[in-house]
Amino acid sequence: MWDPIEQKIIDIIDSKKDEIIAFGDDIWHHAELGYKEVRTAGKYCEWMKKLGLENEEGWAITGVKTYLNPKGSTEGPTLAVMGEMDALPIPNNKDAWNGNSHCCGHNAQLTGVVGAALALTDPEVKAALGGNICFMAVPAEEFVDITFKNQLMKEGKLHYGGGKCELIRVGAMDDIDIALGHHTQAGCDMSIMNGTSNGFINKTVTFTGRSAHAAGMPHHGVDALNAATSAMVNMSLQQESYRDEDTVRVHYFIQDGGTAVNVIADHVTMQVCARAKTPEAYKDASMKVDRSLRAAAMATGCGLHIESMAGYMSEMANPHIEVLKSVLDDIAAEGKYTNVKVDEAHSTGSDDYGDISCLMPLVHFGTGGQVGGFHNPDFEFVDPYLAYVVTAKIYALTTYRLMKDGAKAAKENIADYKPIMTKEEYIAFQDSMQTSEDIPMTDLPIVGLHK
Repeated sequence: MWDPIEQKIIDIIDSKKDEIIAFGDDIWHHAELGYKEVRTAGKYCEWMKKLGLENEEGWAITGVKTYLNPKGSTEGPTLAVMGEMDALPIPNNKDAWNGNSHCCGHNAQLTGVVGAALALTDPEVKAALGGNICFMAVPAEEFVDITFKNQLMKEGKLHYGGGKCELIRVGAMDDIDIALGHHTQAGCDMSIMNGTSNGFINKTVTFTGRSAHAAGMPHHGVDALNAATSAMVNMSLQQESYRDEDTVRVHYFIQDGGTAVNVIADHVTMQVCARAKTPEAYKDASMKVDRSLRAAAMATGCGLHIESMAGYMSEMANPHIEVLKSVLDDIAAEGKYTNVKVDEAHSTGSDDYGDISCLMPLVHFGTGGQVGGFHNPDFEFVDPYLAYVVTAKIYALTTYRLMKDGAKAAKENIADYKPIMTKEEYIAFQDSMQTSEDIPMTDLPIVGLHK
């Protein structure tokens, strides 16, 4: 089943399984939010340096690129082996650190990448690979902590909220031809993740009113909370205008909603997300959201500020999954982890692997080993060997099968893939979604105030 190089990959990773699990557990217990993954990136860099590799730091603030061979020294395609670093602001997970938790499993991704590097840097394994390998520690997949990201944008340090989006913009993906990515997935041991997904746009919305005593003189105030309530109703009433096949989802929460129960709110800040199956569909949803917000401001007399931030693109399916499938099937044949799922359905969620898939072929897999709900405080890993060590094996074995024989399989994948846009078209579209709009307060005179 395994050729001699593959058996060596497996043996190396198994011989280092305790170190791999310890790395995954350490990242789990030190969760950091996007563009703040300083400790996490540092631990990744330490691991790669021990393997004799040089790190290119500072890509998209905290991202790191690490080449197996010196950049430009080899012929053929470059495969990115990508692992995300960031966590979620879930403070009530039992292992939360500074209010953050890895309740989406990104620590398993990064662990898989460093575990794969252990095997792929072996001289005999390395010599069997064509092209080049670029290990990547990727920031900020989770679209959270928007206030912080907006501040980075105002300071000129950031242009997009998503880490892979920013990596594309700053040129980190310019020399990459094909990408290999992972995500923790429930309900199976291993999976091929080759479905499509929703893309989205995010909005920070601020309604501005005027404070007054909520009981004694409410008519002296202009209630920003009423405007936000009206906006939420308006957005809900748009639902019948969306086509079923576009899988539109509009969701929101009030981030800051006034100061006290007996004070008319003079400001309310909301986060709004509009998702849909295609860029055209979520652009349509975005316009309807804006229309709903404007109507709420007009009805209440409040001021309105809408700051729209480009989100993620819809994920595209890859016509070539045979290499990944062969790896998962061969691992399953060993008899321990046999529940293999091929997921080719559409997901109404989003992630920025979708942005990568718009430009190049993406080979995307999942592994289990966790219990609890994603983005939920009860999430935890209960099978670290599956979550971390098997993930490392799949990364390494898939890389080998794609890049052996002069990168024959990778070249076939690249040749058959049809990107839906160029980098320049991608940036133009994303920039078109980054808009700002202001509507001033238009409250009416207070009746009887000047009598």
